Amino acid sequence: MATAELAGKHLVLGMTGGIACYKIAELTRLLVKAGATVQVVMTEAATQFITPVTMQALSGRPVYTSQWDARVPNNMAHIDLSREADAIVIAPASTDFLAKLAHGMADDLLTTLCVARECPLLVVPAMNRQMWANPATQRNVAQLRADGVETLGPDSGPQACGEVGDGRMLEPEAVYEAIASFFAPKVLAGRRVLLTAGPTFEPIDPVRGITNRSSGKMGFALARAAQQAGADVHLVAGPVALDTPWGVFREDVQTAQQMHDAVMRAVPDYDIFIAVAAVADWRVDHASDHKIKKTADHRLPSFTFVENPDILAAVARLPHPPFCVGFAAESGDLDVHGEEKRARKNVPLLIGNLGPLTFGRDDNEVVLFEASGQTKLPRADKQALASTLIAEIAKRLPDTSLIS
Repeated sequence: MATAELAGKHLVLGMTGGIACYKIAELTRLLVKAGATVQVVMTEAATQFITPVTMQALSGRPVYTSQWDARVPNNMAHIDLSREADAIVIAPASTDFLAKLAHGMADDLLTTLCVARECPLLVVPAMNRQMWANPATQRNVAQLRADGVETLGPDSGPQACGEVGDGRMLEPEAVYEAIASFFAPKVLAGRRVLLTAGPTFEPIDPVRGITNRSSGKMGFALARAAQQAGADVHLVAGPVALDTPWGVFREDVQTAQQMHDAVMRAVPDYDIFIAVAAVADWRVDHASDHKIKKTADHRLPSFTFVENPDILAAVARLPHPPFCVGFAAESGDLDVHGEEKRARKNVPLLIGNLGPLTFGRDDNEVVLFEASGQTKLPRADKQALASTLIAEIAKRLPDTSLIS
């Protein structure tokens, strides 16, 4: 999450009855932390699972439960509450509420708000697996989608009833990610992005290996930003302990050769390639199948190294390459080494930074290298910087890069 990435957004957060109401406390916290103002509206059933007092404390605003609420001067809460909203989000959205929405019913404050709205509507279903699979529910959801209502989820997994299956509400973090993605400018709509991230690990024996300090944070932030910008994103990730960004397809690899093979298999289907991973330049030739032991005379083991494939250069050399973006982490003389690397790998855009100063950090400062010159971007947290970089990449895309 970038700092205040929902600043200026006003959301009406509608809650219907269901055990998943407990998740909305955390969702509200995430939305407020991201800078959004959140106006909570609850059905009577929702108040049986979590109190309006709790939601008021988390949102910082009075909670509305009745269409006859006298706090609204004109007594038209169903009109007034939605007029300044950028979106209405119903979470959890029960089976009953989805049915009412699909048929245009307006028998309480929340349903009336939805019928009288002038803003987008997003619903986050939460119900028992059999209720979700019921043909009537599926018809109602299909109708809502046809009416332009955005459906987030549901997920599959253990349910409060003790059963397992589809219908479980998405986790709060996933709902937040989907909402943030909904509002992001779609500068890469229709594009397909292949991206590498993280370090590689080159084994010496079954327990040791050569790697580097890359955390993968910048690459994962770029994958998230590209997805939010409307792209279909395939992330090839080295060994990192990071969650997969919402809506991104992730493929895990370990070595440089595995990363190369994964990229070369996938790249014909993509029109943008962003090489963020810190790939090992060399690997041990003939790594040991067994743990290398110390010897009695303390002799040090010797290794023969072979060069790993250059993934970015290999993609750039293809007869019809995608738009290629490289990354360079240097320890000094970035202005010289960055441009030299861009020219040598023959890519239109290379993003450089001083790696030892940024590995593992949550912020970064980069320089864009292209044939026309250099552009320095100010230091920012990596997620905000990723969004800026995706916008910069989008501006440089040739029309012919989109595969038909």
